[in-house]
Amino acid sequence: MRVVVNWGLCDGNGVCSVEAPTVFAIDDDDNLVVLQEDVPAELRPAVEAAARACPKRAITVDG
Repeated sequence: MRVVVNWGLCDGNGVCSVEAPTVFAIDDDDNLVVLQEDVPAELRPAVEAAARACPKRAITVDG
C-alpha cells in the first residue's frame, strides 16, 4: 500500500499525524512529512482513518 499526498491541497493541519503517527508527522515549520510512503498492511486502518480525517482530502491510499 502506498500513501499519496496532494501537496497542493495539504495545509499541514496535522490531523493525519494524530490518526497515523508512524506514517505522518508535522515538522517545525508546520509542514507535513510522510515518514513511510510504502506502508505495511497492518497500518492500513490507521492510514485510511487519516485520509478520512483530512479536512482538505489531500491524502489517498493506493493499493
